[in-house]
Amino acid sequence: MLKFGVSMFFTDYSMAPGELGQALESRGYESVWAPEHSHIPVSRKSPFPGGGDLPKKYYDCMDPFVTLTAAAMATKTLMVGTGICLIQQRDPIQTAKLVASIDTVTGGRFLFGVGNGWNQDEMEDHGTEFKSRHKRARENIEAMKEIWTKSKAEYHGEFVNFDPMMTWPKPVQKPHPPVIVGGAFPYSARRAIRYGDGWIPQAARGGYKDIADMIPEFRKMCQEAGRDPASIAITVWFPRQDADLMKRYQDLGVERVVFNVESVPAAEGIPAIDKIAELMHKVNG
Repeated sequence: MLKFGVSMFFTDYSMAPGELGQALESRGYESVWAPEHSHIPVSRKSPFPGGGDLPKKYYDCMDPFVTLTAAAMATKTLMVGTGICLIQQRDPIQTAKLVASIDTVTGGRFLFGVGNGWNQDEMEDHGTEFKSRHKRARENIEAMKEIWTKSKAEYHGEFVNFDPMMTWPKPVQKPHPPVIVGGAFPYSARRAIRYGDGWIPQAARGGYKDIADMIPEFRKMCQEAGRDPASIAITVWFPRQDADLMKRYQDLGVERVVFNVESVPAAEGIPAIDKIAELMHKVNG
């Protein structure tokens, strides 16, 4: 069965996280996702990947760990995920505690979607150098895994360095919540294979007409790297609302699809998720 999720930039003018969470759970959705931007500098060294002006919701979105906790507390089974958490500009010790804490209070319902970011100005304000962000992100993940799985964790890298230390809670999910790596192909695929439990491929590049066309190549990359392809679940982000395409993803072993719903009040958001729910029931029966 193909899992369905919804992503929303939660703002002070959108549906509330608990309101959306309850609506999704009652309709059979698997998950709700929240993106992250700590702030948006006025300067722009990096163009918006979507082209044109940066949408207002990027400036206005709330903290994902707060909104996802609210969504989880209003539901019983709905999974909650960061889509994505900008790990390259975060402190790994504090973020490890956040992840373990939300996984604990939700009873193991957290999905840790991560990415390395595109906004150079934003990450530089956090002290992250743009050109070395990928290595810093990898070290952050490696250090967090040590914290989640060891009673006395330590890590020594170029960007992350700490001697043996103790911190709790440890995550409910063992060994830790799934680390789901997002980004452009083939770069994010390599990162997912190296340190991820899942992969979120971005829009097709390099001659691929659809993300589905990348999947055989991704599985080949897994095998060449000594990873079992089945150990890295695939999440397709913002696909077309097309039942035949969903069934193709299902046949290719995609675990879930996540659809975007704009930052709107319930009067507009509910019809949007109802439309996607019709597709979900058409695909899954």
